[in-house]
Amino acid sequence: MTPAWQPIAARIVQLLAAAIVGAVAVVVFARGPVTPLTATDIGFAQDMSAHHQQAITMSDMVARDAAPEVRALADQIRLTQLREIGQMTGWLQLAGAPVVSPLPMAWMTADTGHHMGGGGIKMAGLASPADLTLLQRATGRDNEVLFLQLMTRHHQGGIEMAAYVTQHSSTGSVHQTAVAMIDEQSQEVIFMAFLLKQRGSAPMAYP
Repeated sequence: MTPAWQPIAARIVQLLAAAIVGAVAVVVFARGPVTPLTATDIGFAQDMSAHHQQAITMSDMVARDAAPEVRALADQIRLTQLREIGQMTGWLQLAGAPVVSPLPMAWMTADTGHHMGGGGIKMAGLASPADLTLLQRATGRDNEVLFLQLMTRHHQGGIEMAAYVTQHSSTGSVHQTAVAMIDEQSQEVIFMAFLLKQRGSAPMAYP
């Protein structure tokens, strides 16, 4: 039986690693020619970090009795997105910007179709509190299927956000990171579709 402190210790190590990545990003950027981050770059870093945080939360909700391939996927998503949060935190530190946006999704224009009251834009692909409660309570095959469905929709939203910034940012590091996110998450979406098919299920409809 795994001691109760080990998951906590592992999470602390992961968070420290993300913080180190952010610090390294600041040092590297500071040593070379610094390209000022645009409002779009900053908004993307703030909101994608928040988006990633939910993916990490969902990965932590994968049941202990889940199949090895589902647990391995959850671990991969957790580590990748922790690293990317560290990188984006580094950008924000360099720009002197807060980690949390005072106006979430203001950097995306309303032509995406994700409207909210007051003219804002809903963050794409997020699971609702009710979804997260169901995932946390589910076990066995039900937990696997719901995780794969929610994470697929979550990735589709992340891909949409990253695709927008590739079209509206001329900052090389931001553009390169967004393209990498699209690639890695697209591959994971394909793999999750395969895992869902194995379980006699299918992805949820993406709005």
